[in-house]
Amino acid sequence: MSANNIQHKGFRFLFRALWYRNYRLFFFGHGTSLIGTWMTNIAISWLVYRLTRSPFLLGFVAFAGQIPSLILAPLAGVLIDRWNRRRVVLTAQFLAMTQSLTLAILAVTGVIQVWHIIVLRIFQGLVNAVDIPARQSFIVDMVEDKNDLGNAIALNSSMFNGARMIGPSVAGIIIALVGEWLCFLLDGLSYVAIIIALFSMRIKPRAANETTKPITQGLKEGFDYAFGFVPIRALILMVAMLSVFGFPYLVLMPIFAKDILGGGPNTMGFLMGAVGMGAVSGAIFMASRKSVVGLGRVMALSVMVFGVGIILFSLSRNLYLSLALLLFAGFGMMVQMASANTLLQTIIDDDKRGRVMSFYSMAFMGMAPFGSLLAGTLASKLGAPITNIIGGTVCLIGAAIFARNLPRLREMVRPIFIRLGIIPEVATGIQSTKRLPGK
Repeated sequence: MSANNIQHKGFRFLFRALWYRNYRLFFFGHGTSLIGTWMTNIAISWLVYRLTRSPFLLGFVAFAGQIPSLILAPLAGVLIDRWNRRRVVLTAQFLAMTQSLTLAILAVTGVIQVWHIIVLRIFQGLVNAVDIPARQSFIVDMVEDKNDLGNAIALNSSMFNGARMIGPSVAGIIIALVGEWLCFLLDGLSYVAIIIALFSMRIKPRAANETTKPITQGLKEGFDYAFGFVPIRALILMVAMLSVFGFPYLVLMPIFAKDILGGGPNTMGFLMGAVGMGAVSGAIFMASRKSVVGLGRVMALSVMVFGVGIILFSLSRNLYLSLALLLFAGFGMMVQMASANTLLQTIIDDDKRGRVMSFYSMAFMGMAPFGSLLAGTLASKLGAPITNIIGGTVCLIGAAIFARNLPRLREMVRPIFIRLGIIPEVATGIQSTKRLPGK
């Protein structure tokens, strides 16, 4: 049954992208792998803090794993637009598996030190610099009807955040009962699922892009395209702002779990699970939407919900209240990211998709290390709660500025749609429309 024939209501409509075989394989294979990834993320944070008791090193390890995306993502985007996207993603999975299994060996033998973790996180960061924009671009190849692209992106976010809910909870139990090494081992083995899924897909070959141009010229064209169009630039800058000032609250979570709420690895697992549960709720909300129309306003409101959520969480000293507040933070975080991703994927040209999504990846992952380093530095001087309050306040200011500029962004988009012969849809947020065949 085609996703096109599913009525715009009910359970089947909510999960309509899963009717595509290739996307279904990707969804379940990558979902399994992501559970292992989140187990490793939690285990690394807990291991670093257990070994050093240093908020700064918590931030620095995150910095080391994310900084390669800032440096390499734009170059990776040029290559992704020229290479076979499935092969790029497949190669990245093999390399990521190697990193996780190496962590497991070092941890189980008891020789692991912080410098080992930093080196391996840099290696993983190099892999992610290519893998993340490649995976984002690859989604388009798996969904035949582009009207279902927004649903596929929302389900992708639900998969990511469902893993965020399951992985940390399982990791907390495993760390308490066995140790961090088992999280690393299970993560390495979990990559088998996505590797099998990628080999099993039947993808229609894409027309090859022109490869005679120098890479530097391709990079310049991508930069001019992404940052020369104000709505795309606004979306990317919004993501970058959250990566620097908002998302580092996750890096400081061991401090809240251990020192502020007086718990252990299980407590941290519950806190991260609450974030994941809120994010899954946000993903379901996004998947239920019929159109991208109005997502600009939705994105501004979701950032406000996120900012208020982490500010109040930072003031809480009760576990149950903290869990409730993290539900709101997770919801706002997921809706913002999925909204920005959906809008970008809708309005960009396919031959520049890899480059634009590389800039999106750079804003999401590449700017995050500065946020992690800043958060770790501020937390060591001012404390984790005040650090989060500052970050949440900046997010609220950024959301207000974005909301104020929505009418101007809408006016800038409308003439371009009219000139292309696209029927515009009037939205309360950034306009977006369905492209005509051949556009």
